[in-house]
Amino acid sequence: MAAADSDPAITSSTCAHCQREIPSSNIALHSVHCARNLQKCEHCGDMVPRKLMDEHYDENHAPMNCSLCKCAIERELWDLHTSIQCPQRMLACQYCEFELPAVDLLEHQDVCGNRTEYCQSCRKYIRLREWIGHELQFHTSSNTATELSSDGAPAAAEQPVPNPTRPAAHGSQRKHLLLTIAIAGFAVLIGSMLYQRKGQ
Repeated sequence: MAAADSDPAITSSTCAHCQREIPSSNIALHSVHCARNLQKCEHCGDMVPRKLMDEHYDENHAPMNCSLCKCAIERELWDLHTSIQCPQRMLACQYCEFELPAVDLLEHQDVCGNRTEYCQSCRKYIRLREWIGHELQFHTSSNTATELSSDGAPAAAEQPVPNPTRPAAHGSQRKHLLLTIAIAGFAVLIGSMLYQRKGQ
């Protein structure tokens, strides 16, 4: 067995074109055929038949056109683009679950999160952006405490739920909202003045 392994008749050589290990007895014939018929893809390094190189490129490497944002995206980045990067991908608002393009989501949620809903326990209106924190801070622990009394039996009477103090709105978001309202009001004012002048 060792003698067979050392037999030069079954040794292999590396093809200079495709870098594959070829039996030494076939290397000359292979090298001619390989150089004539195969081409190394500059994108992935695979050896591809020359006549199929265009098809290989189109199927594996050609940029893809995004139907939402109309941009040409490299195929390797397609999944990243469609899931995270495309500004026109549809996302649901965390407050109202309405779907809209990602590029418009932040502005929508700035406004939507400032809407209020009535908290039955506190008898106060709470901003949607503060609702989860409000529930965790004022109702989760008190609900657990009132379910069981100290001896493990159900509590005879509900404990009064403390009234939450509404947290201050995020400064930058509030300024952004006020700026948007001011600009819109200014635009309406200028528009009405121009309309009146045109009428005169």
